[in-house]
Amino acid sequence: MGREDQTWMSEFILLGLSSCWETQVSLFVLFLAMYLMTVLGNFLIILLIRLDSRLNTPMCVFLSILSFVDICYINSTVPQMLIHFLSAQKSIPFYSWVLQLFISLAMSSTEFFLLEAMAYDRCVAVCRPLHYAVIMHGGLCLGLAAGCLVAGFMNSLMQTIIFQLPLCHKVVHHFACEMLAVLRLTSVDISFKVMVAISGFLVIMLPCFLVLFFCGRIVAAILCIHSAQGCHKAFVTCASHLIVVSMCFGTAIFTYLRPMAGSSAEQKMVTLFYAVVTPMLHPLIYSLRDKEVMSAFRRVLGKLSDKG
Repeated sequence: MGREDQTWMSEFILLGLSSCWETQVSLFVLFLAMYLMTVLGNFLIILLIRLDSRLNTPMCVFLSILSFVDICYINSTVPQMLIHFLSAQKSIPFYSWVLQLFISLAMSSTEFFLLEAMAYDRCVAVCRPLHYAVIMHGGLCLGLAAGCLVAGFMNSLMQTIIFQLPLCHKVVHHFACEMLAVLRLTSVDISFKVMVAISGFLVIMLPCFLVLFFCGRIVAAILCIHSAQGCHKAFVTCASHLIVVSMCFGTAIFTYLRPMAGSSAEQKMVTLFYAVVTPMLHPLIYSLRDKEVMSAFRRVLGKLSDKG
């Protein structure tokens, strides 16, 4: 964009979810409660893993990073949405808009790569349990976590260059700065949209294929276990992660593989589920289905009650 276009596009108008004041107040209360639950739940997961040395395992390290990513992701979109619910003028400055897109893209991309790393961890735990500690050593876990963050931020940086393109208008039929909503503002040729599609494939579909590959290895290993108790233990080990993977990749694929098929309202609902509901459910899914996390939670509560 030239300097004149940047001045003209000094802010954007978000139409949000509803124009009815009563509905907006109700949505404010609902999403504020969900936001607080998400931040509190993910913060407790991080705190619990830091306080209990028994949770110093690769999976729990990845889980703590996932919780941190979820906190950053929801803080990039929901606070602005909450403010707009109670505001008459639902505008957002240009640079705030760019920052929101950059952070949300970076965190969501990091989450996809992180889920892939967690699937690999579960695959090693089930398929090669005797060599698990040797394979999933601290250096590898640190390298995988750092690689997920670097890849996520690199993808976000490449996609955020969309703001160097000419924008047609500043009214956005969305509640947040979301890539498909931004693409509707541009007057670009098909080549840039192809680049975004390729980037989406590398960030969403490639990790999804690898996750499915690891899941296939896990299922094959479970079928080879003759003990019913062993099968149950292996399944419980992977069940919570499979639920999270299904929610995250399912919503992303539904949104980005059929961008022109769904209506704007439909895409808003899917984005809401991914941006608000999924981060809120992550701590519940992992903590309720993981006996080690629940045991650690009871131990920490016991220590706190003894001190009190």
